[in-house]
Amino acid sequence: MRLTLPLLLALCALAAHADDPKTWDNSDVWNRFEDKFDDSAKWQEVRQQLPAYPKPEHFIPIVLGARSSNHFYVDYPSVSVGTDGVVRYSMVVESPSGARTVNFEGIRCATGERKLYAFGHDDGHGGGTWSRNRYARWDAITVRSGNDYRNELYNHYFCALDAAASLADIQQSLKSGGHYD
Repeated sequence: MRLTLPLLLALCALAAHADDPKTWDNSDVWNRFEDKFDDSAKWQEVRQQLPAYPKPEHFIPIVLGARSSNHFYVDYPSVSVGTDGVVRYSMVVESPSGARTVNFEGIRCATGERKLYAFGHDDGHGGGTWSRNRYARWDAITVRSGNDYRNELYNHYFCALDAAASLADIQQSLKSGGHYD
């Protein structure tokens, strides 16, 4: 009986405040509060021109070690850091049998996301063309498999803390084999 009376008093107090608009108001106050700290609400992606098709003499190897039998290459001249903070680059993945996948991609270091902008089509004579990805969207970078070069680029080549490294730092990382501190 001693427990029942305090419980009833607490329920009555809660019921009295149920109609108080300051307590249960669905106003926009919390949404405006979140916007003050949400930098992504202000972020605007820059439209990027497709780079020249990658040439083997410009390939920089990205080594994943024993995690993959594939060979991974970044096309050095295609690497850029946009004013939107996105690192864009051409990537070439070559299987042990010689099959190649060529993509133009971007990594947004601030959010840990990646985007596939275009697919490459080899012409068999050292060149090729691009086809834009009509379904391009930002996806989280996760470790899906041993072939996950994007995670490697994000962690050891392109990003510094929560932002893109400078182009000079990225180029140095590519030439030196990445940062593994």
